[in-house]
Amino acid sequence: MASDKKFYMYVLLCEDNSLYTGYTDDVQKRFETHVSGEGAKYTRAHKPVKILYQEEFSTKHEAMSAEYHFKKHTKSQKLTYIREHQSL
Repeated sequence: MASDKKFYMYVLLCEDNSLYTGYTDDVQKRFETHVSGEGAKYTRAHKPVKILYQEEFSTKHEAMSAEYHFKKHTKSQKLTYIREHQSL
């Protein structure tokens, strides 16, 4: 039986204009965790201000793989990707 659970690769914009990328099954809940200071070490030092982008995947593996590949790009390439894939 196939699961209806979805996974997401997400990108947060931080106060210092840096980007943070991660994966989760609940983007809003994870964002709130980062904002509260309970998330990743990076977001404790670079407070996130908004969810810049999220992309849905059918499996955790796909979301993790997307995160891994996204992180390999420069900031400029990441912003271009987001612009090109943003839902209208």
